[in-house]
Amino acid sequence: MLADITTVLFYVFATTLMASALAVITARNPVHSVFFLIVAFFNAAGLFVMLGAEYMAMTLIIVYVGAVAVLFLFVVMMLNINFEKLRAGFISYLPLGVSVAVVLFLELGSLLYVSIPTAGMVTEAASPMPDPSQVTNAKAIGNVLYTDYVLAFELSGAILLVAMIGAIVLTLRHRLGVKRQNITKQLSRTRAQSVALVNVKSGEGI
Repeated sequence: MLADITTVLFYVFATTLMASALAVITARNPVHSVFFLIVAFFNAAGLFVMLGAEYMAMTLIIVYVGAVAVLFLFVVMMLNINFEKLRAGFISYLPLGVSVAVVLFLELGSLLYVSIPTAGMVTEAASPMPDPSQVTNAKAIGNVLYTDYVLAFELSGAILLVAMIGAIVLTLRHRLGVKRQNITKQLSRTRAQSVALVNVKSGEGI
């Protein structure tokens, strides 16, 4: 009974994922395409959970749905892009697009053919899998990421930080007539510049 439910859920997630992916590239409204992309990510996360890779599912939801897809949505909504003008040259680039798609499918097919073990041959894993009852999925990935690949992980973080700072610097625009806080000027103020002593007569104001 449990196997039947798992099979049904797999086909539901897979069918919804394929339909959402198809809607991403066929929707006329780019905002709708982003929404369909979010639906595709959620269904892909469901498939990861069924495979026992809950860490991958969580990462897919947090990173792609929570950051990348929302960023796409904001960019599409904020930029006034003339999509009709972009679609005008679709026919002229169609042969190139079909060629790239054919090459991509051939590569994926060859990879799938190589990865399928030949009948009668016993394949051994390169490294033994940890015991699932002793080590969780997230802990196993964390042990490998923060021990064997800690240098690459820290380096990628530094590269992303530099890219973020560069994007802020390139898009920063100084506008005239806007009040800004000058921390150095504020900290260099003396008591004489900040406090004024006034003798107020009785019954009168300042």
